[in-house]
Amino acid sequence: MKFALFIVYLLLGFNKITFSQGNPTARYEIDAKRIGVNPTDKDALPRSREFIRLDSTYYVGYMFEGIYKSDRSSDFIGFKYAIPSLKKAFVLLQRDYGKSLKNLFRSPQEYMASMNRYIDFLQIAGTLRECYDNIEMPDSVMWVLNNVSSYNFPKDHLGVNTIKAWTYHRNRFFTSEKYAFLKNSVEENEKEAFNYCYYALNRIQKNRATNDIWFGPNQAEADKMNVYHYLALLHCYNKNYDSSEYYYQRLAESGTVSWNNYGNMKMEIGEFAVSNEYLNRDKYKYTQKMLREPFYYIPMLDVYAGRTKDAMALCKEAIQNAGSTPGFGWYNIALCRSYMYDGQLDSAEYVLQKAADFKEVHIGTTLTQNQYDFTINLLKLQLDERKVALVKFENAGWWYSPSSLYKIAALKIQKMLLQYILINQLSANPERDRTVYDLFCGESTTSFDEDYYLIKDFSPSYFEKKYENYQKTDNRQNVKKYFRLMTHQMQWMNGDEDKATEGYQQMIKEVRLDTSNEKLFLGRLYEGLSKGSDENGSEKDYDFYSNALYEEYPQLLPFTGITLKMKLVTSGVDDEETKKVVKELKHCEIKWADAADETTPIATISFLKKGDRYEATVNVKNGLNKNIVTNEKMVFKNTEGAGKELALRLFGKSGAMIFEKTDAGN
Repeated sequence: MKFALFIVYLLLGFNKITFSQGNPTARYEIDAKRIGVNPTDKDALPRSREFIRLDSTYYVGYMFEGIYKSDRSSDFIGFKYAIPSLKKAFVLLQRDYGKSLKNLFRSPQEYMASMNRYIDFLQIAGTLRECYDNIEMPDSVMWVLNNVSSYNFPKDHLGVNTIKAWTYHRNRFFTSEKYAFLKNSVEENEKEAFNYCYYALNRIQKNRATNDIWFGPNQAEADKMNVYHYLALLHCYNKNYDSSEYYYQRLAESGTVSWNNYGNMKMEIGEFAVSNEYLNRDKYKYTQKMLREPFYYIPMLDVYAGRTKDAMALCKEAIQNAGSTPGFGWYNIALCRSYMYDGQLDSAEYVLQKAADFKEVHIGTTLTQNQYDFTINLLKLQLDERKVALVKFENAGWWYSPSSLYKIAALKIQKMLLQYILINQLSANPERDRTVYDLFCGESTTSFDEDYYLIKDFSPSYFEKKYENYQKTDNRQNVKKYFRLMTHQMQWMNGDEDKATEGYQQMIKEVRLDTSNEKLFLGRLYEGLSKGSDENGSEKDYDFYSNALYEEYPQLLPFTGITLKMKLVTSGVDDEETKKVVKELKHCEIKWADAADETTPIATISFLKKGDRYEATVNVKNGLNKNIVTNEKMVFKNTEGAGKELALRLFGKSGAMIFEKTDAGN
């Protein structure tokens, strides 16, 4: 909006001058000197100081100063420093020219006389509103919008009513106790957001004839599309998917659709391939200093699809392009998730801490600081669980090892502290049913798998019933299987292994899914079937399903407690150092087989010595000769930890070619 107004400002120029008070000579000089200088130009700041010196009661100097500062801001402090100048300009302009603005559309003559003040007014109001929004001051946002509304302009160039709708939606989980303009529940705030959208449509229709005269025929269509944009978002959040689809189709027909938002809606209803396509269309659309949501949600879709390497690459690209601007923290959270599902726990922990230390500013998104903190803590919880599983995987006799037992005990204490923090965050969230339990909500920042890690230790019987109910009441056909999966996972956690296993077995016969984009779902289903087979003592089924899990999502397996049967073949250098590495590798939680059948992967590790270093090349094929790991190379000098790292590389984990042991052990 800010940039669109600026283009209008440049096209129209400053031909008509109206003074109401102050120093007419100084104001004439200021208006002459501002021609050809944009408030975002590098010369704007010294010009603003000159203008204020010429006439400190004139709004123009403060407008230039405030817009200049805002344009160069990318953090809380920057936007905060821009506000005083913008607010002063906003007040001074209305004091001197408010009467002219009220009479603006009374006649063509008055419009031409005050047109430039009108453009300035909208630009100041829009920028001030954005600054307040960016530092989480919605009450001040509404103050600006109410000021603009008081002029009752027939044409809503600023989109006042839809921004009010957005403001209610963005702050729906708060009440009037925090911000006076809000209602007292999520439902009431959502209703108010809808009301402003419908009010905006009514005003467009009511003023259509008048605005057609002033701004030409078909001017109302763009205004309607602006309202449709917000209605599509609101209907999606309120699970009116048919209505949301209707508005997205109208927006697509007009060429004004946000493919990012449409892609999120498709993700919510479980159409992951289409979601990925739409999100990719908008990936490079926005260049402003703001969160580009596709760079957060596409990696999540890649994790669902087992494309962890693609997810990591996209996150790194976003981080490199963003620098330390808004979005940097979110991209690091997405990178943490990508690393974690690739098995790189040390890297995941490192980037997650970077996100925790970063002061994120949530610009151009409904995602909030509460969600940011909650997502970080939930990923920390999952990391702790995976670290415990890793200790057990790397040491098949961990229960005899005092150091392993100590690590596990320390991690479990840390996990309990995180669970305490998370349960408090969850209990304080009035929309937890919608954005956490109700899987794939477009306003959620966590994955279905992370939600399982959150709830599995709290009250399995409660969530078993909850997800059974979702299967009956939720109309998202592509999501119902995820509710079934969660139901059986809760049954298992509740000690009803037989019932859970029976449910998994029924699902494998009945469920239809997109095998290219739902590998994480399939991996969790095979995990459940493997554990159920182990519980029932069926070694043949156990080997079959554990191998199926390995083929679909090998990086998951070391963190499931499932022991995969695998045959190991080594070649190349065979000296004392490589023997140490192989011995450490064979001490990991893998069932080493002498012979292979169709359910037994065959791992080949070739050692090559280069100076004082060794290069290991890893290949793994399944029993049907399909490549699972291809030419994964690792160079090491010290043997300690190298065998454990190679064990993880057998399961598809990637990482630096040169291995150096870390405190995390991977």
